[in-house]
Amino acid sequence: MNTTTYGLDIAKTVFQLYWVEPSGKCFNRRFSRPKLIEFLATREPGRIALEACGSAHWWARQLQAMGHEPVLIHAGYVRPFVQTNKTDAADAKAIWTAAQQPGMRTVAPKTEAQQCVQALHTLRSLRVKMRTMFVNQLRGLLSEFGIHFRRGRQAGLHEIVQHLPDIEQSVPPMLFDGVREQLQSLERLDQEIAQLERRLDAWSRQDRACQTIAAIPGIGMLTATALVAAIGDARTFKSGRQLAAFLGLVPRQSGTGGKVRLGGISKRGDSYLRTLLIHGARVVLCHQRRKNQPGWSQTLAQRRPTNVVAVAMANKTARTIWALLAHDRIYDRDYVSVRPA
Repeated sequence: MNTTTYGLDIAKTVFQLYWVEPSGKCFNRRFSRPKLIEFLATREPGRIALEACGSAHWWARQLQAMGHEPVLIHAGYVRPFVQTNKTDAADAKAIWTAAQQPGMRTVAPKTEAQQCVQALHTLRSLRVKMRTMFVNQLRGLLSEFGIHFRRGRQAGLHEIVQHLPDIEQSVPPMLFDGVREQLQSLERLDQEIAQLERRLDAWSRQDRACQTIAAIPGIGMLTATALVAAIGDARTFKSGRQLAAFLGLVPRQSGTGGKVRLGGISKRGDSYLRTLLIHGARVVLCHQRRKNQPGWSQTLAQRRPTNVVAVAMANKTARTIWALLAHDRIYDRDYVSVRPA
C-alpha cells in the first residue's frame, strides 16, 4: 500500500493542502487552522511535505503526534516547481511536486528544546547588537565635546565610569543626564545577556551532544549550543562536507565543459553559526602560534593569508562535528581516519 503524500503550504490563518488520492483524483483545498488539524487527525498516516519556514518545526511536531511523517524542504528548492503565478494553491502543488523528486534534500525537524535554544540565541544576539550600538553612540556623542576614551567596549566603559565626575564638568547637564541613563541601560543589557548565557550553559550541561562537541578546540558553550540547536539530527547530512556547505564554509563552484572553477566560500546558511566557528578557529590559531605548536594549520599559514587559514580550520571543525554527532563518537585529537579497502 502506497503512502499518500501531501503538500502543505502553511501561513498564520490560511492553509492550503494538495494531495492525490490512489484513484488519481487531485485535491487542492484551503483550511483554517482548527479545520486542518481536525482533517489531518482523521486521515491515514502519510508523508506531509512543507517548506522549512516560520512555525514549520512546530507543525512537524504536531504532525508526528498525529502519526504522519513530516518532510521539511528548503523554500529555495520548492520555488522552481511553481508552474503558474505564485498563489497558495500553486505553492501547495509545488511543495507536493518537490517532495516527489528523488534525492531531494530535507531539513531535520527540531525538538522543542532545540527550538527554544535557538530562540535564546536570537534574544542574546539582539541584545549584544544593541549593546554595541549604545557604546558606539555614547563614544560618538562624547567625542563631539572633545572627550575620548580607550578603544574596546570594556576598557572604554570602565574609563568612562572612572572619569564620570570629570565628564560632568565637561559637558552640559542636559547631556550628562542622558549619558548616565545610557550607562544604566548598558548595565541592564549586560545583566540580561549574562542571564541568557546562564540558561544556555545550564542546557549545554544536560545535553550530551553539546558535551561531545565542546571537547573540540575552538568550540565553546555558545558555539556548541547554537550548532546542536541549528543542526537538529546530524544524520540528515550525508557527509561532513554537506554540513560545511550548509554553513557556507565551502568554495563556490562554477563549471562548464568538464572544467570546474572554485571561488571563495559560498557564505550560504546561517551567518551567526559561521561567525562563531571562524572566531573559534582564530582563537585556536593564536594559541598555536603562541605555543609554537606544529600542525597543518601552521604549514598552511606560511603560504596563505590568516583569514583563509581561519576559514579552512572552521571548515575542518564543522566536518569533525558531523563525524562525532552522526557516528556517536568522542573527540580524539590523535584520531586518524582510515578508508576501508
